[in-house]
Amino acid sequence: MANTPQAKKRIRRNDARATINSNRVGRIRTFIKKVESAIEGGLKDEAAAALAAAQPEMARGIARGVMHKNTVARKLSRLTRRVAAL
Repeated sequence: MANTPQAKKRIRRNDARATINSNRVGRIRTFIKKVESAIEGGLKDEAAAALAAAQPEMARGIARGVMHKNTVARKLSRLTRRVAAL
């Protein structure tokens, strides 16, 4: 267990950041699911709009350090291909 004031503060801060980061990742997943549900429904216009909304959220995830840039690039590429194929 941490016994210095600095270490105790880091534990408190890390817990707070973990909550914020998990909420951020969850928000990104929600945007991705909206795109996927529109694709499964065959709604090209809605899928394109949802993809346009998801793109900046995913980029923000990279900037905040909660997602790796290659992961986001891969997911974005796959979603874009699926929307274009509709």
